[in-house]
Amino acid sequence: MDTNNLVLEIGTEEIPSRFMTKALEDLVLAGEAEFKESRIDHGAIKTYGTPRRLVLSVKGLSDRQSDLMESFKGPAWSNAFDGSGNPTRAAQGFAKSKGIEVNDLEKRDVDGVPYVFAVVSEKGAPSSELLPDIMCRIISRLSFPKSMYWKKSTVRFARPIRWILCLLGSKVVPFELNGIPSGNTTRGHRFMGASSIVVDKESSYMERLYDNYVIVDQEKRKEKMLSSITVLEKEIGGSIDRDPDLIEENLFLVEYPLPFYGSFDKKYLELPEEVLVTTMKHHQKYFPVRDRSGKLMPYFVGVSNNRAISMDIIREGNQRVLRARLEDASFFWKEDRKVSLAERVDGLKKVVYQEKLGSVYEKVTKVTELSRFICDSLGDSGIIGLVDRAASIAKSDLLTNMVGEFPELQGVMGREYALKDGEDSRVALAMYEQYLPRFAGDSLPSDVIGAYIGLGERIFNLVGAYKTGFRPSGSQDPYGLRRAVRCINEIIWGMDLNLDLDETIDKAGKIVDLDADGMAELIAFGRQRTLIQLKEKGFSHELSELSVAVAGEKPLQALRYLKALDSVRGEEWFSNLITSAVRVGNILSKNGDDRAPSVDSSLLCLEQEKELFNQMELRSPKVASTIENNDWDGLMEVLYGLSPAVSDFFEGVMVMDKDDKVRGNRLALLAECDSLFKKIGDISRLKG
Repeated sequence: MDTNNLVLEIGTEEIPSRFMTKALEDLVLAGEAEFKESRIDHGAIKTYGTPRRLVLSVKGLSDRQSDLMESFKGPAWSNAFDGSGNPTRAAQGFAKSKGIEVNDLEKRDVDGVPYVFAVVSEKGAPSSELLPDIMCRIISRLSFPKSMYWKKSTVRFARPIRWILCLLGSKVVPFELNGIPSGNTTRGHRFMGASSIVVDKESSYMERLYDNYVIVDQEKRKEKMLSSITVLEKEIGGSIDRDPDLIEENLFLVEYPLPFYGSFDKKYLELPEEVLVTTMKHHQKYFPVRDRSGKLMPYFVGVSNNRAISMDIIREGNQRVLRARLEDASFFWKEDRKVSLAERVDGLKKVVYQEKLGSVYEKVTKVTELSRFICDSLGDSGIIGLVDRAASIAKSDLLTNMVGEFPELQGVMGREYALKDGEDSRVALAMYEQYLPRFAGDSLPSDVIGAYIGLGERIFNLVGAYKTGFRPSGSQDPYGLRRAVRCINEIIWGMDLNLDLDETIDKAGKIVDLDADGMAELIAFGRQRTLIQLKEKGFSHELSELSVAVAGEKPLQALRYLKALDSVRGEEWFSNLITSAVRVGNILSKNGDDRAPSVDSSLLCLEQEKELFNQMELRSPKVASTIENNDWDGLMEVLYGLSPAVSDFFEGVMVMDKDDKVRGNRLALLAECDSLFKKIGDISRLKG
């Protein structure tokens, strides 16, 4: 078959940059799915995007569908043809329904029974006949976090579609969507390019737009942007933060990147660094500039989408905007410091946290109590005063002007204002570190004070949600309860905190008056999330489940037990122990009622059963003590010594002896083994 290249361009009003990456991924998937369903072979599919266009490029598109041949199973042969081989009405009706002659029906065996089959072939249609509908379906498949209708449109889209270009080689693929006909016309850069550009063939599409200041390929656009920024770095004598998210955001804000640099008054460097960075990156999409030591310089790099008569005009305009924002920040910084964080606490009484849980002030009071409990339960009572102080002012920065203007600086400003208030440096650090980790892979608190408050708040949030009836369901978790458990575990594991979560949740439950059912449900939810996290670390489901069952109330110990189990999983002695556990369980399930109440050592006549009895007497207390002391490596050593005795017992002893007393005594010995095995979890589930 002949092939051709296709390009589809969906021209729009400016699409938000945060929508673009997902939209381009979805466009590839939509194209692949539609061509597969339509049986049209193709080569590489790529997507490109700028704020004003989404582009699908398909290489080597076949000029027609693949032929289709399908087999349909009909009635049993005996029902389709009589004894003389004549077709019955069943055969005739089946053949007619498939559009073939009765003589074309085939006989095939299915599980030894002959059936009638119809083989139907369908010749592929020319791709050009199918592409109009395919293009419409591809566009209709796209979805966005927020979409809209416009005028009399029937298809929702991120922003109004203004034009559609679609070429197969040099021919237009004709279709219409929302009253907009496809064609061979595109539009250049909004400010620097032509408003209407005719593209005579697919191969000249990129070039025609480049001539009109649109770099369609985002990777080439990035190359141009970064190479220009490198030149500016040399001019300034510093280096920019190459934040991947900020690079991508700028990439999809422009069609033709024109980086420039600007400056601001050095006096603003007296502001906390995070204030400057947040103002530049999050509000103005600028790249901060640093010197060789990593300190901020009074410069920034921006990316313009418009080449003015002079770049000085663009620079001055951006400097003016940044100056106004920094002046506001400077004013907030001075005003906020007139009132200390401690003096702001009472003001939290007027801020509602959650209707059924009261004000933020009430939350702070309860989190303080819970943080104090966590500190004490971990044997850190020496710093309980610092924890109490830090927790009591932990949310006061919510009432500052700076956090009101820059909500993302909550915690950061708490730290800065606490230092200015003369608070202990560890208390000030906790203002920020209470929120760590904020996302997967984020830093953990460097000091336990912030960790204790962070744990206290997250556990309070969990019990509060369950108290008010909120539960995660399916993919919905509007209160971030799954994330809360994940953060709790990451803090516990990363900082080696031997916290008993069951005890802590019980304490938190009493603080908010959560009933027993809600408490049990929350603990089960926590166990399930812990199991998922352990599996994400690369451990098997069976071992993870076992460790959570044995030590789930203490996530740190669940992880350590899991590591100990994983280290011996492949060893022969452990495999033998698992096999023995399975045999013990099987025997007791069938004959457990015949066992004696306890083991009578005088009835032990064979060496193997005596040895097992002696090993049980010796090692059972050690199993209990190692589990109690969380000595998981020690537990593995105890089990290692027990394994041969159990294996030898089954090799040399007939449990089901003819003598009732001997049989009952041996079953009692196995019951003791079973009891010991249950202390370390149901290891029989590891069989296989």
